Amino acid sequence: MANPPMAAVSVIIPTFNRAEKTVRAVSSVLYQTFTNYEIIVVDDGSCDGTREKVSQFGERVTYVAHSSTRGVSAARNSGIKRSIAPLLAFLDSDDYWLPKKLETQVGFFDITAEAVACQTNEIWIRKGRRVNPRDRHQKPSGDIFEPSLRLCLVSPSAVMLKRTLLEEVGLFDEALPVCEDYDLWLRIGCRYPVHLIQQNLVVKEGGHPDQLSSLHRGMDRFRIKSLLKLIQSGLLDERQRKAALEELSFKCRIYGNGCLKRGKLNEGRSYLRLSNFSISPEDLTCNL
Repeated sequence: MANPPMAAVSVIIPTFNRAEKTVRAVSSVLYQTFTNYEIIVVDDGSCDGTREKVSQFGERVTYVAHSSTRGVSAARNSGIKRSIAPLLAFLDSDDYWLPKKLETQVGFFDITAEAVACQTNEIWIRKGRRVNPRDRHQKPSGDIFEPSLRLCLVSPSAVMLKRTLLEEVGLFDEALPVCEDYDLWLRIGCRYPVHLIQQNLVVKEGGHPDQLSSLHRGMDRFRIKSLLKLIQSGLLDERQRKAALEELSFKCRIYGNGCLKRGKLNEGRSYLRLSNFSISPEDLTCNL
């Protein structure tokens, strides 16, 4: 018997204590018009019966379980390492796809051979109601680096990447409990364009208490760590480096003043000192 063809797309779904929503996410992949994919669910230490719920899909889903909770970056990285396809797509367990999502993105790569990353637009649901993204959340297309310095403008559930891209830039940073996607998209965006497909092909839910953005306050602290790491990496050209330094200074001032208001004087002063360095490499000596 001939071996089955290798999947064209690996779909990676990290989850933690979202059994019912994980079933919905997996189902949205199974309803795709493009069918040459593999699904990998990475359970990051759930205790809500996720394994039993996912088992209903049988061999259509590869289930990977972490023995303890290691974070969303580790979950996505486990899925990447287990996957086999040349194209990678991520789907957060609280989101789901519309039926032509994979077909549209695979088709984009078929006609844009030089592209290494693309994302689609999305429908936002907050607390059960559809909302329109604010102007500052509008996704750019192409050179996304500078617009993405202020806030994350690539959605994991909307993106598709070539495997070779992650082999070059590295995987998600497991040292970051949040803003791990911000970190990766900047590492990609400083090197390559990220193309936008204008169609709404993802339904992105938010506003629920188990979201990482709800559980972690002061998220700019992790964006600052990411920016400092990127500036020190030597990857940026002079224009990118200047823009990254300006954003780093801005975020340090905002976060540092916030610390002072909350009585965290030493932490606040450290960030305010970092906000005042010049644009010379020798001043980048402060690690937080």
